[in-house]
Amino acid sequence: MKRIYFLFISTILLASISACEDDFLDRVPETDIGAERFFNTEEDLSIYVNNLYDFPGFGQYNADGGTDNAATTGNTELKTMMVGSPSSANINGGWEWERLRTINFFLENFGKADIPQERLDHYEGLARFFRAQFYVEKVKRYSDVPWYSMTIASNDEELLMQPRDPRVLVVDSIMADYQFAAEHVSTDGLEGEVTAWVVKTYLARYALYEGTFRKYHPELSLQASADTYLQMARDVAKDIMDNGGFALHNTGNPVEDYHQLFISADLGDNPEVILVRAFETDLLNSDFSATIFGNFEVSPSKDLLQSYLMADGSYYTEQPDYETNLFVEEFQDRDPRLNQTYAYPGWELIFTDTYSQGGGIYIQQLAKNFTGYHQIKGFVNDTDLKVRNSADVPVLRFAEVLLTYAEARAELGELTQEDLDMTVNQLRNRAGLPVLTMNPPVDPVQATRYPNINSSQANELLEIRRERRIEFALEGYRMDDLMRWHAGTLLENEPVGLYFPELGNYDLTGDGVADIKLIDVSESIHEDREVNELGEPLIYYRAGTFGQDASLFLENGNSGTIQAIAERGTFVEPKYYYRPIPQSEVVLNPNLTQIFAWD
Repeated sequence: MKRIYFLFISTILLASISACEDDFLDRVPETDIGAERFFNTEEDLSIYVNNLYDFPGFGQYNADGGTDNAATTGNTELKTMMVGSPSSANINGGWEWERLRTINFFLENFGKADIPQERLDHYEGLARFFRAQFYVEKVKRYSDVPWYSMTIASNDEELLMQPRDPRVLVVDSIMADYQFAAEHVSTDGLEGEVTAWVVKTYLARYALYEGTFRKYHPELSLQASADTYLQMARDVAKDIMDNGGFALHNTGNPVEDYHQLFISADLGDNPEVILVRAFETDLLNSDFSATIFGNFEVSPSKDLLQSYLMADGSYYTEQPDYETNLFVEEFQDRDPRLNQTYAYPGWELIFTDTYSQGGGIYIQQLAKNFTGYHQIKGFVNDTDLKVRNSADVPVLRFAEVLLTYAEARAELGELTQEDLDMTVNQLRNRAGLPVLTMNPPVDPVQATRYPNINSSQANELLEIRRERRIEFALEGYRMDDLMRWHAGTLLENEPVGLYFPELGNYDLTGDGVADIKLIDVSESIHEDREVNELGEPLIYYRAGTFGQDASLFLENGNSGTIQAIAERGTFVEPKYYYRPIPQSEVVLNPNLTQIFAWD
């Protein structure tokens, strides 16, 4: 079987070791087991490191919830902050350090294994990669955090009472870990294994994040060093492009190729996938959930839909009266990736699960607090449980490397047509779209989203940001992008859904025959319903506004866009780009002071 089998067995073996040592644990600290009875062979090192793997599964397809890409009924942290009164007393997640201790413990003991130095370096690189990953999340959340490169004993008061280290020091340490890992982790690996190319992809991602964050966040006073990280992102991405042997998945079928990346049962040989989360039925079943598709918690937004280009490469927002297009009209002559991300008019639902209307041509199911749009990206539309359980997740795709390179070059003012042709236009070619050329016309809607772009190539950057939003839509990239671009105020815009100019009958499947009927909230839905031309009874919805006992909420009660939330709240800048250290931790260690107006 593939790497998946090895990782699964490793977990069992490590659990067995712990179980066999119960009496020993009563006499010495758990970590002493490793020092005395573990870390002797390469198998020991492999077992330990394998249990540091924590890459996302199908949950990543719901991770855009709460951004301008998708509405969510869930209580996300930022959503709660924007409508509440957040403080260090009630924002108390994220300050966990157990994983770091596990990593540092390995780094202090792995050298005892009697294996060649090259293999020792490989395992050190893996552990340092995971430490870098750990600290990336801490910096994104808190900016300045204590840097620990060793395990801390319970009596080591100096380390336990350590204050925050400056962001510059911590990021330098992160980059040193990434660089070591990039140079020493093996370039080859089995399916699902971290290789040097995986390390470099994450290194390029974070270098781009840090470079743009410093550039667009004046409160850090680190703009002068932004280009250093943008250059690093550029160079590492180019190395992957030139030497990694990856390529976009492109069979010449623009209406299927993109979608297949997110529902495939075997991505191991896909040239685009740099890191796969591999699953196999009855061995390691996938964490696929039907909640990706329906009205469970997350629903895509109209704002994201309106960002997709027309099929001829023109801006959708240039279309006459685009804001009042009906559902069927919104999908006509668009970027083919739209129909591979959203359930489109005429799409067939096969895996019905809990959807009451059953299988067949899907009629958009409308419900209050949801946009009315449905997501098919990452939705395995198959009745066979074995197929769903075996579906793989592309954790890292070569597409990201291409857009990292393009964005870094444009931020540095270095972008050329050749760069566009080897990056953005590769993606547009797969989608069957016209190419992007230098100095493109500005889309006023896109420019309004990002008024603070600071580059001599702002026009190109606007389109690179669009391409990034579309290519990675609903894959969990959007929140980090908004944060690093200093675009948090976009989260204040309430996500909306389908547009209805008035109450009455509407076609949602694109066959010209009405499927649903909107009636006023004051009316009742009777069993004797109107029948359409096909002899099918219409689906009735009572339309109203927030606070009313309606089936769905419309902007004006009986017309307008579907409303998913009454009030998004306020994004306080720069405060909400960061989080406070939990108050309980500051009480324990008064040297941990709050920053950016948190208390």
